[in-house]
Amino acid sequence: MTLHDIMIILVLTFPMFIFTIYPAIRLSDYLEAHHKIQESQKRAVMVMVTFLGALFLSLLLYYI
Repeated sequence: MTLHDIMIILVLTFPMFIFTIYPAIRLSDYLEAHHKIQESQKRAVMVMVTFLGALFLSLLLYYI
């Protein structure tokens, strides 16, 4: 994997945020309701799921 590949994947990550924000919000609401996580943990889950989901989608888009 070259630097060019990494750059393209990171650029593709930003449009994928559109598709991962809503599932991240729903997951963090579920965890708050059923597992009693705190508000700061809820925000951390939301940010991590959004970024990792967008990265995963961009990797799929690049390599498939």
